[in-house]
Amino acid sequence: MKKLLTGLLALAAFSIQAQAQTLQVAATAVPHAEILEFLKPSLAEQGVDLQVKVFTDYVQPNTQVDEGRLDANFFQHQPYLDEFNASRGTQLVSVAGVHIEPFGAYSEGHQSLDDLPKRAQIAIPNDATNGGRALLLLETAGLITLDPEAGITATPRDIQDNPKRLRFRELEAATLPRILGQVDLALINTNYALEAGLNPAEDALVIEGRYSPYVNILVTHKDRQDNPALKKLVAALQTAAVREFIQEKYQGAVVPAF
Repeated sequence: MKKLLTGLLALAAFSIQAQAQTLQVAATAVPHAEILEFLKPSLAEQGVDLQVKVFTDYVQPNTQVDEGRLDANFFQHQPYLDEFNASRGTQLVSVAGVHIEPFGAYSEGHQSLDDLPKRAQIAIPNDATNGGRALLLLETAGLITLDPEAGITATPRDIQDNPKRLRFRELEAATLPRILGQVDLALINTNYALEAGLNPAEDALVIEGRYSPYVNILVTHKDRQDNPALKKLVAALQTAAVREFIQEKYQGAVVPAF
């Protein structure tokens, strides 16, 4: 009888495992992959085998989801997604807003923005939305004035007033922490700042307010947004447990958006 019971339990466990639906999600390492890893146990209990694929760039996660090689991704905000779809003809959609990563400006050689010298070298991301976001932050800080019609995709060419004659270098977002010592100021996405050991709440010379419109979103192809396993992930991402995890782990460097 004991052997029969053991066998039945083993068979049940195998059956549950066999029925688990695999969900492959691309993410940048911090904080996105960390948040997803936190959810793995609860999703496993719901029959979802969440597999997190870590990427270091902002292009391949979208490309692979659009091509069907991955189910979803978690690394970007809506303005970036909109620009990506428009420029590359992809059909990606947001299915959940999760958190905000206030964008910041960092320096190894200066203690404040007032210390920036004339013709200081400023590094900003080279993609349209994050580059524009960086320039808008500098405008808010009073360093430059932009053409009002430039909007969130502003580039250095849209600068109308530049009293310090700041010089701009547009570089791949992921490389900015590595060249921080080579420039006077670098405007860095929070995920890359955290990976580099920077604390946005303490180290940034200027940072976006907590009500930034750049909410980080879970993204999938428009034809897969009704995937049952994906819906379970959406629900899990917007729970009180995730809110508490974000607040306790990142201490204001990452802010829940729900």
